[in-house]
This record gives sequence, C-alpha cells and structure tokens, in this order.
Amino acid sequence: MTQPTGAARRRWVLLAALAAAVLLVAGALVTIRLVGGEQAQRPPGPGGPTGTPGASATPRPTTPPGTGVTGPLNLLLVGVDTRVSVPGWEPHADSVLVLHVPAGLDRAYLFSLPRDLLVDIPAFPPSGYRGGRTKLTLAMSYGSRVPGRPKEPSAAQGYELLRSAVTGYTGLRIDAGAVITFAGFDRLVDTLGGVDIYVDQRVVSIHRKPDGKHRDPAPSGGGYVGPQMVYEKGERHLNGWQALDYARQRYITGGDYARQRHQQQLIRGLVTRILDEDLARQPDRVEQVVAALGDTLSYAGGPRIVDFAYALGGMSVDRISLVALPGTGVGTGSAYKGEQLKPVGQEFLTALKAGDVETFLAAHPELRVRN
Repeated sequence: MTQPTGAARRRWVLLAALAAAVLLVAGALVTIRLVGGEQAQRPPGPGGPTGTPGASATPRPTTPPGTGVTGPLNLLLVGVDTRVSVPGWEPHADSVLVLHVPAGLDRAYLFSLPRDLLVDIPAFPPSGYRGGRTKLTLAMSYGSRVPGRPKEPSAAQGYELLRSAVTGYTGLRIDAGAVITFAGFDRLVDTLGGVDIYVDQRVVSIHRKPDGKHRDPAPSGGGYVGPQMVYEKGERHLNGWQALDYARQRYITGGDYARQRHQQQLIRGLVTRILDEDLARQPDRVEQVVAALGDTLSYAGGPRIVDFAYALGGMSVDRISLVALPGTGVGTGSAYKGEQLKPVGQEFLTALKAGDVETFLAAHPELRVRN
C-alpha cells in the first residue's frame, strides 16, 4: 500500500481533531493508513508542524497504534470568533466543549462550558497576562496576545491559556484539542452536504437574512435591521451558513444554555452524517473535507492523537451522550459579571472525575440532551 506523505498524514490528523465526531469516526481512517507502514510523526500544533519524519533508524513498532491507550480521555473543542476583517482582533472562545471518554473507552460524553463562566485564569507569561478571575471566553483573548505584535494575535497561545483555565475549573486533564473558526465550521457542513438536526424551538436569527446575507447594522448602532432568517421547530436539513447561524443564536428562550445545546446537537448531527456517508472508507472525500477547511482548523496535542483515533474509531454514534449543564447569572444588583454552574453541574464534574458519570446521569436524566 502506498504510504501518505508527512503533509498528508498531518491532514488526516487535523481531520481527526476537527470535532469529537470526526475524531471518533474519521480518526479510524488515520490509523488504517498508518498500520503496518511508516511510523506516525508528531502531529502539528496550532503554530505549525513539529517532528522530523524518517530521521530515526529506530525499529518501527509492530503493535498497532492505540494498543496501549487507556482512559479516561478528555478532548477540548473550541469554536473561535476571530473577526479576521478587524486588524488586531483578539480571538474569543465562542463555544467551549469537552468530550470525556471514561476508562472503558466504550462511551463518550460531550458537554459545554458557558462562554461567560466565571473562572480563575492563571498567569500566562508568553502573553504578559498576570492572571485573574473573569469570563472563560477571555482566556483565549488574553492568551493570544503577542508582546510587540499587537496586530498579530496567536490562536495557539490563546488555546494554551484556555486549556489551563478549563483544567483548573473542571479538574480534568486535557489530552488533546482542536480550534475551528466560524468559516471552518461553515465549510465543513457544506462539504459534507449539509446536516440533519431536530430544531427544538423556534429560533429567529439576529445575524442573517432568509437568503443568507448578513443583516445590515442599525443606523444608531447596537444591533441589526432588515428581514431575519427563522428556524422553525422540527426536523430540518441545514447547509453551512444555516448550521453556523443556528448554532450562534443565544438571544432565544434559554439563552446561552440553549445555544450550547444546539451546538452539541449539530456536532452529533455531523457524526451521523459522516457515518451515513461512510467517510472513513473514502480517502478522496476525506481529502476534500480537509482541503475545504484550509487554515480554519488547528490541532493541539501530542502524538497520541493517532492512538486516540485508533482506540475510539469503532465507537458508534448512539454511545455519545450529549449533556447540558445548567447555570445561572452572577452579579451584584443589576451588574452582570458572568455565569456559574448550578450545584448539579458541579456534581456532574465530580462524578466524571470519579468514573461514576453513567450512574449520576441515571439519577439526573434531565441533563441528557435529546439526540
């Protein structure tokens, strides 16, 4: 079998890291192409590839990747609002999702953390950030600052500080992760031919018109004017811009917590789409998807990502549980400071770390999101 080049291997790994869904499904293809052939190099980080393939004469291992992988595993998935049209705009973590795989590697749990969650963000010397207690979304911003280069923020740095903040809050070790921009999500959905989901409430877009064009800014500022795209309740097929637009809306019943639920449903919809298309058995389609993403996706982690993919590639979509963690606003009087998880959300994280999450969810079925 012809072995992929180093660049090709990196593209497979990036696809695997795209989202929890793609890691579980298309990730299996990564290892299929590597087993019995050239040893995998270290995948690229957000700042570029590392490692030197083919430089070592060390005998190649005979055991398949993933053989020694044990759980629990935690993957951090970040959707970023970069606003690349604004010079110097610091990336914000618009969505923060964690995929937790228990020790048995036979299930997975996907949950979101509110972007406005109040957390302790540690000091981060590379960006000059001194640390403080503030909204989780700002960890990406504060970490992205590059001293002496105010118009060239680093998403790689931002991810590292965000990862540290998530670890500090949840107590979970993050094994790997991915950062994808709005444009990347849009392209992914279109390249896969759209996504089918159940719209669980009527959603009126503040950003888009029914034809997909952006609404015009209000003359007085602070909003938009013109006709609005509406997503009616029921089973829907969404294209790229519709899926992205639907996932962004938070000025709806349930606010940001409803938006978190919708983002999780869309990720699971992508899992189903990939399974239905049998993407893992179609190398040309995988290459097409990766080419469409371009530089809108970054991978963060070590060489174990290939092992993750091999170990988890056979997990079926019905073994991925979506979990909604309820929260509430924090502030003094009318001054809003951010969000905090309700006690049941904190208890979920405790059960997660203790390896007792399935028992906990059986006692709290209201936390499970409709698939």
